Amino acid sequence: MLLQGVVTALFPQMSVSVVQKMIGKNFDNAAELEAKPAYRRQIRAIGVGMIAAGGTDLLMQGGDAAADGAADSGHSGADGTAVDGDDG
Repeated sequence: MLLQGVVTALFPQMSVSVVQKMIGKNFDNAAELEAKPAYRRQIRAIGVGMIAAGGTDLLMQGGDAAADGAADSGHSGADGTAVDGDDG
């Protein structure tokens, strides 16, 4: 999602072209449609939102992996007590 968001934010005209091709399969003269600047801004905003969502997802997955690594290494239990003879 992150990569798609970057492409959409930086190149909204590519998204417009894809939509025109999809519409062209069901309607005549779809190639003659022209996207308004406001539509391009909205597409760019959607791309920025996708970047934020993808970045947040990566951060959350990274935090989960770090928490899983600490739990697997036996440093502490769920209630804060020592695990695996780590009386330290």
